Amino acid sequence: MIDIRSDTVTKPSKGMMNAILNAKVGDDVFGEDPTVNELQERCSKITGKEKALFVPTGCMANQLAVKAHTRQGDEVILERESHILNYETAAPAIISSVQLFAIPGVNGVMDTCEIEKYIRPTDYYFPLTKLICLENTHNRAGGTIQPIENTKAISELAKKYRIKMHLDGARIFNASTATGIPVKEYASYFDSISFCFSKGLGAPVGSILCGNEEFITLAHKWRKILGGGMRQAGVLAAAGIYALDNNVDRLSEDHKKAQYFAKEISQIDGINIDLETVHTNIVIFSSSKYRKQEFISLLREKGVVISSGSFENLRAVFHLDVSMNEVRTAVEKIKEMF
Repeated sequence: MIDIRSDTVTKPSKGMMNAILNAKVGDDVFGEDPTVNELQERCSKITGKEKALFVPTGCMANQLAVKAHTRQGDEVILERESHILNYETAAPAIISSVQLFAIPGVNGVMDTCEIEKYIRPTDYYFPLTKLICLENTHNRAGGTIQPIENTKAISELAKKYRIKMHLDGARIFNASTATGIPVKEYASYFDSISFCFSKGLGAPVGSILCGNEEFITLAHKWRKILGGGMRQAGVLAAAGIYALDNNVDRLSEDHKKAQYFAKEISQIDGINIDLETVHTNIVIFSSSKYRKQEFISLLREKGVVISSGSFENLRAVFHLDVSMNEVRTAVEKIKEMF
């Protein structure tokens, strides 16, 4: 089976498994796991932030950021198709008791003027706008990259109104690889940044949250409250370290697979796709011949697994466990359907 549902389906390589087996461990709740500490120090340097916190999931990283940056009854501005709004099970409302204000973007990118229009006045009967969240790369838009100039402009706007900024950088290394812009530069425009080891970087578990010392101290407390205090977590952190050492430079290969796949299926009568949105390793498309679930089922019967995108969209995601030959086979199986 060729599995291009997501870059989360990868299995640890032999090298990564060896790193896991040989990890030095301690009790991370006591701050004594040397491998977790090493990973956190590495990530703080990569992002240019004072501190970092290792957490089980990207969802937890984002929700800790929302919690640490806001108070009950505040408002958070984000893009309408963002992961925090669509795929985190209403967690901001449950955990932080905040209101989300969703602004439609173009390919996941919000316009600065639109954001400013919806920043709340300070009258007592409005919620306070306390946080702006961006997502880079943007999942539901098809792995699109946030333009750095737009990010800078939103950052300046946030400073003007004393609003915090958080970057859901689950796939920030994909953006960095595609643009050549260092992760540290992307992170410099935000008060906090999270990214995942369990997506394109190929680790089985784990994400990181980075920010200043005060922010991470509060996030650390809430990680414990939410049940994220892990013990000998070095066995997981070792996979993250291996991923940073071995799986970042190769991300360009996944981008090439996505570009090939997108270009080939764009030539099929009955496939709708915007090639301009294929920036990294995700391809969003739709079919005028088949309904979404019918398309997914028929393709699975042919040995290729893809996932559901937003609305009637379909999604294919390319990663280290799918070869270029398998990508070619996936294209041929889709052509057979038409």
